This record gives sequence, structure tokens and C-alpha cells, in this order.
Amino acid sequence: MLNAREQSNMSNPRIGTFLIACSALLWAFSLATTVEYDANAIIINGERRIIISGAIHYPRSTSQMWPDIIKKAKDGGLDAIETYDAEVDLQQDGKYYVPAWSVSILQDCKKEVFNTAKVNTQTTVYVKKPATEGNPLKWVWTSDPVEDTLQGEGTFKASELLEQKGVTVDASDYLWYMTEVVINDTSSWKNATLHVTTTGHGLHAYVNGQYIGAQWGKYDNVGFVYEKPIALNQGTNVISLLSGTIGHANYGAFFDLKDTGIVGGLVKLIGSDTNNIIDLSTSTWSYKVGLNGEAKRFYDPKIPNGVQWNTNNVPTGRPMTWYKSTFKTPEGTDSLVLDLEGLGKGHAWVNGQSIGRYWPTMVADENGCSDTCDYRGNYGPERCVSGCGEPSQRFYHVPRSFLNNDTNTLILFEEMGGNPSNVSVQTITVGSICATADYGNTLEVNCQGGKTISEIQFASYGDPQGKCGSFQKGEWESRDSTTVVERACIGKDSCSIDVTSSTFGIRRCGTNGQLAVQLICDGSNPEDGRVQRVRG
Repeated sequence: MLNAREQSNMSNPRIGTFLIACSALLWAFSLATTVEYDANAIIINGERRIIISGAIHYPRSTSQMWPDIIKKAKDGGLDAIETYDAEVDLQQDGKYYVPAWSVSILQDCKKEVFNTAKVNTQTTVYVKKPATEGNPLKWVWTSDPVEDTLQGEGTFKASELLEQKGVTVDASDYLWYMTEVVINDTSSWKNATLHVTTTGHGLHAYVNGQYIGAQWGKYDNVGFVYEKPIALNQGTNVISLLSGTIGHANYGAFFDLKDTGIVGGLVKLIGSDTNNIIDLSTSTWSYKVGLNGEAKRFYDPKIPNGVQWNTNNVPTGRPMTWYKSTFKTPEGTDSLVLDLEGLGKGHAWVNGQSIGRYWPTMVADENGCSDTCDYRGNYGPERCVSGCGEPSQRFYHVPRSFLNNDTNTLILFEEMGGNPSNVSVQTITVGSICATADYGNTLEVNCQGGKTISEIQFASYGDPQGKCGSFQKGEWESRDSTTVVERACIGKDSCSIDVTSSTFGIRRCGTNGQLAVQLICDGSNPEDGRVQRVRG
């Protein structure tokens, strides 16, 4: 076996390793050489195998000593040996190039029969199409009724700040904390500060019915300190805090015992004279689990909840707002998604069925991404980063089983404040399929849903460059590439091509090439004159 985690040179052994050996399973290869990979394990002759490896101590072993060391390792039961160089010379057994981060298996230590970097896989590129093209969604709206909580009216009281999960017991992601404070002299409280120490995950604050603002923690530190400027009135002032769990990843031992909410405080008011502080942590607090709109099931159009939807002046950027629209069920069987571009943070439902929580305004760091991906070297989470500056999720799948035969109701609860005008319903279909295969292998592609291959977007046997969606011709190729692929694949729902120089009528100084193809599956008839060739 040859296994390369890294292609480097001996001058920089720190940059990773690769494994090399003729397998102790060679008795099996003398009978058969079926080697497969099912994304979980290497399968040799139908049996999953655990690869056992050792290491060569390079400061004490010259390259001339390797063949003898490898033989002794094989005789001792090892399947693989760690080394650093991907150019492997087994002398009378041949020279082998092991691509970076890959595993090769040799038959009788003389012929490569499998390499994980050369596994032939099909890549499917999906495209989204508006399901309501030319007919944007029309919205109506209503505010979540918060009058009771803004007046400090809860369902029970306690003289302490309680842990959120223990109070809500999964009935809601939200818990209201409400208290009152009496101010006799407003001289130092007209320009005061509200200070809240919370264990997370998010917090909205209201003072005397006025929205003060929101804040949330980070995935690696969900707790935070909330500080916002406020103005207090003479007499009784009502402070209403809405704590929400956001679903940050909590894992490891006893993760369920980690606190959430404003448990224990500190909650305090800081006057313009910073020495003037009122600690509210041990005040009498009123509590209410969940939102009123949530309790009244505003999200379910089948429930007579008495909600009055407003048709005029649809607001944007307004927290605690419900939006409703309708759309027709798209024809066909293509998958359906919601594009929630423009929204802030909230929850979506279709026909009363939850599609999930969304937060497209929470975007990834804009730095760290690259057009190229190279895993060579020491592994780190910064390797091959993608999606920089983008939300973790923008499109949300809508199961067709949720849909009605004709008209469907889409309802959004916008917690932070967003703009629903860009929200759309889209279908997803296969745009193109790509595949590559090295010399001596078989390229296989197949369409889905009974569709057939109608267009050859790219086909090149030689040294093609790039990846699916951006293939380019290399320095050499067979002029018959497109013709061979067209003859084998057009009009069929699947096809296979043996990748050999003879198949493509070429042999370039003994160089063995690679075949790369990009095809379109749209079910068209190959005789309708719609076949196209893209040659450059």
C-alpha cells in the first residue's frame, strides 16, 4: 500500500506524512484485486479492512535502506509505513507517485490497483429557479402583542434571576424577565446605563415600553455583558428583558447543565454619576415563557387565532413582527427552497409546518477564503475555507409533503427586524453533472429523475485543468474528446467510457491522460437538434 497525506520533500519533513508498504494482504491480491471505497472504509474483495501502519526513523535510515525495511515491515504484519516523500522508488518493483493526502494499493507490490485521489466520482451542480417568476410575494403583517410584558405583567414572580432552560422546559426559546424601579430624583437618571450580565444567548431590552436594542453572544462565548443608554422617568419605571436561546453549539460532558438566560445577574442601573448605582438582581422579577404570537399560534393559518393582518405600509427593520404571504405549489417534483435573503433573525413556517429558524444577517468572516484548496501540510481549521462573508444558511428546504395542492401560506416571525421583499420561493434542479477519470479507469455518469443527457458542455481527454463549472483545456488533448463523449452519452440517462488512449485515438509519447466532462441533463431528445458542443 502507498498512502500520501502530503507531497513534500525531505528538507521539510514537518509538513505532513504519507504511508507506503506492500500490504500484508497480498495473498488476497493474487486471487482478486477488487478494491472499493464507500466513504467510510477501504473495501478489499468485499471486506472492510483496518490499515495498520508503522514509521521509518529517517535520521537513521537512508533511502537505500527502505526496500529492506519495507519488506521486514510487511513480514511483521504492517499494512503501511509512514514516510515523507511522495516519490516512492521500490527499485525492482518500480517507481510510484502517490498524490497528496491519498492511499495507493499495489498488487504484488508491482502494480497500482487503487488510489483514493483517483476515485472516480460524479459531481452534480444544482441550480435554483424562481417558482413565482414575475409574481413576487405580497406581504401582510402584524406586530407581536407585547403590551402585557412591556407593562411588567407575567405569570409568576421570584425574588431572584432564574435559569432560562429550567423555567421554559423547552416550551419556547424565549423567556421574559420583568421588574420595576422607582426613581424619585431624575437628575442622574436621564442619561443612565442599563447593565445586564447574561449567560446567553441573545437579549432584547425595553424600558417603559421603548425598545432599547438587542445583543447576542458568539458561538465560542455565548455569555456577554449588555450595556445600553436609557432614560428613566420620575416614579415607576418598567424594565422588560427578553432572553432568547439561539442554538449555539454546546457539546461535551454535562452540556445540558450549562446555564442560559440572566441567571444570577448582574442587572443594574448606572446613573450619569457613575457612583449612583441601583442593583436590580435581587428585586422582585415577573416571568413569562414565550411570545404571545407564539402562544396564539400566529404561524398556523388553520387556527382561528383572531390575528388582524395589516395590508398597508409593510414595515422593514422592525423587531417582533409577523409577516404572511401565499404562493402556488410549483408543478413537477423538483425540490423546493425558501430564499430568505434580506431577513434578520427569526422563524419560518409553511402551512403551519416549521421550516426552521433563520439568521442570514449573521455572516462569516470575510477573510480566509481562497479560489484554490490545498490540504497539504499540517491540518488546521483554516484549510480550504469557503463561504467567507456569507450567512451560514440562506436557503431553507420546504418538503413537498408540507404543500397543499394549490395555494400555500408562508409565515415569518422576524425577531431582529428585516426586509421580506426579497424573500422568494425557488425550485432546485440539476444544472450540470461533472466527472473525471484517469487513464485505465472507467468514467461513469448518470442523470436523475429519468432525465437524459442532452448537451456536452465540456469534454477533454488529455491534461484538463480546473474543476466542475470551470474546466479548461490543458496543454494537450485528443481532438476526438467531444465526439467520443457525445457518441457514448447523448440521449442516454447514464453512460460509461473506458479511459484509454486507444478510446480517444491518441498516444502522446507514452503519456497517459485524464478525461474530464461536464454534461447537461434536461431530458431533451438528442434528435431535436439541441445538442451543443462547447470546445473552449
